[in-house]
Amino acid sequence: MTTPASSATSTPVTTLGSDTLLASGRLRGLRAGVVCNHASVDGRLQHLVDRFAATEGVTLGAIFGPQHGFRSDVQDNMIETAHGEDAQRRVPVYSLYSETREPTAEMLKGLDVLVVDLQDVGARIYTYIYTLANCLRACRRHGVPVIVCDRPNPIGGVAIEGASLTAGCESFVGQFPIPMRHGMTIAELARLFNEAFGLGATLDVVPLSGWTRPMFADETGLPWVMPSPNMPTLETAVVYPGTVLFEGTMLSEGRGTTRPFELVGLPGIDAERFADAMNAEGHRGAFFRPAVFEPTFQKHARTTCGGCQIHVLDREAFRPVEVGVALIAQFRRMAPGHFAWRKPPYEYEHEKEPFDILAGSPELRLQIERGVPVPEIAAGWREDEAAFARLRQPFLLY
Repeated sequence: MTTPASSATSTPVTTLGSDTLLASGRLRGLRAGVVCNHASVDGRLQHLVDRFAATEGVTLGAIFGPQHGFRSDVQDNMIETAHGEDAQRRVPVYSLYSETREPTAEMLKGLDVLVVDLQDVGARIYTYIYTLANCLRACRRHGVPVIVCDRPNPIGGVAIEGASLTAGCESFVGQFPIPMRHGMTIAELARLFNEAFGLGATLDVVPLSGWTRPMFADETGLPWVMPSPNMPTLETAVVYPGTVLFEGTMLSEGRGTTRPFELVGLPGIDAERFADAMNAEGHRGAFFRPAVFEPTFQKHARTTCGGCQIHVLDREAFRPVEVGVALIAQFRRMAPGHFAWRKPPYEYEHEKEPFDILAGSPELRLQIERGVPVPEIAAGWREDEAAFARLRQPFLLY
């Protein structure tokens, strides 16, 4: 991965954990594996594996890619990627979204350390954090220390929203009892998973410098490289903790459009009527613009869908999880004959309801079916949110 000279950006406000790690000389003389993807770049858009190659005394032993692949070349979700070799660096590239989601003994053989540098987006269901958790498990078992290089939470580190995942609903999109919007960085989550949830790896984290909890990605001075193929913009990440719930329904979450998770819809819906109904609910920080779109792939491919685009006008006031639930409830009211929950399989689960593993329990689905008012549903999350705020406190770095 080469970087043209013209791609240099202005000096970032935030210094990444990977910058600090490579400048420290700690990896000198070590053979390191790296868990990364195309977004594992620094403030000048230089990729981590290229920076390894340019750092004296550091040997790159293997590359591990999360969902969508090391190069994030697999567009759709739930499509496995193959193992291979990086032709330029002559090292193996292992897929951790394949027949295994956890590094094997053979993959870790000969490594002195495993370095994780992945860009999370701040939502419980984003699989990169469970690739991290699986690496911690495997490295504990095989005696390989782990270093996690921190990156900013792009939607800030203050807000917590949603019910915590409950026992029995664990999956690859949710392994631990945390809320949908957790407000933590990936290194903070590594500490939480390793200590509070007992993964027990030999773990070191390299913090950020210059990042504070209220900061969104566009305040860091760092370039935005989409963390996965359907996360094109920061605006996508802001709405994602709510509209990702659409994956557990037969509603379109906008995959197959240029604005996934911001555009939502269903065939046969009157977009103007739908948007008017949503705006009448008075959700803080949001405006719902009528939108008609035709996905090019995934649900309702090449079929006209009516719905809306979510425009976030005040991201501090905006509550994405509550809005996501309100949108699903509104679609169900307006098209009861067409609304449907998605059926398994979903993300390696063949029995559990997809919506339930996304929501973290069956309760939210049952509340929507009973017609419980959305403000009442959201009020029921407050106890979980407060409990998680207490749980996460010892693991916060900033």
